[in-house]
Amino acid sequence: MTWELLLGVALLTVLGAGIGTLAGLGTSTVMVPAFALFLPVPQVLLLVGVIHWFGDVWKMLLFREGVRWRLILLFGAPGVVATWLAASVALDVHSDLLARVLGGFLAIYVAFLLLRPAAQLPRTDASAATGGALYGVTAGLFGVGGAVRSAFLAAFDLPKAVYIATSGAIAIAIDTSRIAAYVEGGATLPDPLLFGLLLFVPASLLGAEAAKKLVNRIPQRHFRTVIAVFLLFAAVKLVVAP
Repeated sequence: MTWELLLGVALLTVLGAGIGTLAGLGTSTVMVPAFALFLPVPQVLLLVGVIHWFGDVWKMLLFREGVRWRLILLFGAPGVVATWLAASVALDVHSDLLARVLGGFLAIYVAFLLLRPAAQLPRTDASAATGGALYGVTAGLFGVGGAVRSAFLAAFDLPKAVYIATSGAIAIAIDTSRIAAYVEGGATLPDPLLFGLLLFVPASLLGAEAAKKLVNRIPQRHFRTVIAVFLLFAAVKLVVAP
């Protein structure tokens, strides 16, 4: 693996971390399709999983003023359980069809957000737990967690820092379990990629830092619209190229 390729991975990491931090989608939405063009899928999943995990940490550290542990537990705990249960069902269903259905759902949801910008879910324990469970089911079935997590969190119309910190904390739990599963299943990284993490991890921090500066410039009243735009891109990608 050449230095040019490692540098390309690092630059893509900066871009993915920036978009993932800003929109709460996670770096995998950007990085997995690109890396799969030149790396075996097991290596892609493990590499992106590790980078994504650090990206989750950056979200929590950079937006630590937005950490709300009660909301994280109420949303995240049902999500982790539901993801595990739904994943077993997904093995018997055609993944491309599920991805396209998810893309259609996200497109309809984006239209709702844009047409009803003031609409929001009540910020109650029941709403948070229900949203977390629904996120877990769709993440387990469709295999795309970031876009769905963002869609449900956006429905709460949370302050920017709370939205991003909550998204990062929930993703840490999911990413830790899936990285462990990849390693247990035999996935490994070749030495160049393993040492390349010394470059990729700081690159993910650089992308997150850039996203934080951009987030600070976005008025709160426009923040959900920004999320909706990124969700629309994710929806189109799922429908056209699941």
